[in-house]
Amino acid sequence: MSSQKKVRVRFAPSPTGGLHLGGVRTALFNYLFARHHGGDFILRIEDTDQTRFVPGAEEYINECLAWCGILADESPEKPGAFGPYRQSERKPSYRQFAEQLVKDGYAYYAFDTAEELDAQRQLQPNFRYSHENRLSLRNSLSLSDEQTAELLDAGTPHTIRIKMPEEGTVSFEDMIRGRVTFETKLIDDKVLLKADGMPTYHLAVVVDDRAMEISHIFRGEEWLPSAPVHILLWEYLGWANEMPQWAHLPLILKPDGNGKLSKRDGDRLGFPVYAMNWTDPKTGDLTKGFRELGFLPEAFVNMLGVLGWNDGTEKEIFTIDELIAKFSVDRISKSGAKFDFEKAKWFNHEWIKNMDNATLTPAINSILMENGIINADASLVQNVLLVVKERMTFVSDFWAQSSFFFQAPQQIDVDAVKPKWTAEKTAFFEQIIQEFATVEHWDAPTLEPFFKEKVAASGMKIGELMMPFRIMLVGGKFGPDVFLIAALLGKQEVIKRITKALPLF
Repeated sequence: MSSQKKVRVRFAPSPTGGLHLGGVRTALFNYLFARHHGGDFILRIEDTDQTRFVPGAEEYINECLAWCGILADESPEKPGAFGPYRQSERKPSYRQFAEQLVKDGYAYYAFDTAEELDAQRQLQPNFRYSHENRLSLRNSLSLSDEQTAELLDAGTPHTIRIKMPEEGTVSFEDMIRGRVTFETKLIDDKVLLKADGMPTYHLAVVVDDRAMEISHIFRGEEWLPSAPVHILLWEYLGWANEMPQWAHLPLILKPDGNGKLSKRDGDRLGFPVYAMNWTDPKTGDLTKGFRELGFLPEAFVNMLGVLGWNDGTEKEIFTIDELIAKFSVDRISKSGAKFDFEKAKWFNHEWIKNMDNATLTPAINSILMENGIINADASLVQNVLLVVKERMTFVSDFWAQSSFFFQAPQQIDVDAVKPKWTAEKTAFFEQIIQEFATVEHWDAPTLEPFFKEKVAASGMKIGELMMPFRIMLVGGKFGPDVFLIAALLGKQEVIKRITKALPLF
């Protein structure tokens, strides 16, 4: 990495819908690189394609990044010295560069209508506007200077296209992939400026990256085919010495490894691929996100951080500060990373398990209130959380794992033990109610030997009585250690639940 240029990186999403986890990972890797090198992370909204613009998408992107803790140093919401940070607001800056490219012989005016181009596609299914056919189409290369001037003076709609060289190669050093080379004759003449005066991605990204003094470009592998066009634009505009370093990130693959992970795959396999819930404003369709499913932002970021990157050890759990400290481009994989939803859930489980109660408590209190528990005892909530969080994959699992601590079970799974129920067992539990009333130190270390001693005295086996005891307290064959449950419920509640359940057996 050059030491002469301050690190400035950017994440430049289009406001066209939900934010795919691949996009979040691109933002994260940009952010980690910037923070590791004491640089700046810029959020730029690439809204040049007005036909695909979706209301609310920009706000959604901001909320996703904020939830993840990926905070921009400069953005539309936090302008710096290199604004504006929406491409649509930079529109006047692009035409001059497109016109300069035409003047210097690196681009040309194309007057073909959409209908004419559609007709060409009908004739040639694989039609591409290139050196092979440009002279047979309606543009300033095939027309005379006079004809071109007349069309321009008449205000004839036109685009400006790059004139790709017929021969030669474009090579560059990718920070992840090493030397990458393209043959220019295989690349079509991309539109740089559209008929509405808006730039395409190809022109805008180069002009903006230069204007914003971007030093390193981290973007998805899908942009690799566009790289030679962008590199030529840097050169044609006379900015070759200012060109950023490039890094094309490997794809996030489907769980089976066959192709890029898509929203459709998530729908098919039953897991989210968006960071947060996204509702399409046109159709009203809801696409679920990791946040609403119950992922902690720390776990989501950790999972993405090691998806295609590692620190060279077996370590998998990282805070964002640890990721920043450890991040290096040479540890990014060259090949795609398979997405494993079970592994993603494991990250969330590990984070919940190791997170301090104070951080989890606000979400837990919300869950309790949603389930009608308005004034839960604060110390009980804390103690229950300590007992059940190792059993939680998502924060939302808290209620399923702990509801019986806050309200008596509505259903008692009597059928689980009734076939082997005896009068002796009824007598045992009638007796234990009396015995429990005499216990002074009501805690798990006292209750467990006490209960086992009474079982031994009865002549029955512990296994015959532990299960019914659990079912009386929680309603079924689930939950943490039964003596921890009894201790947290308290003496009176335990006696009350046994008394109420016993006649059902």
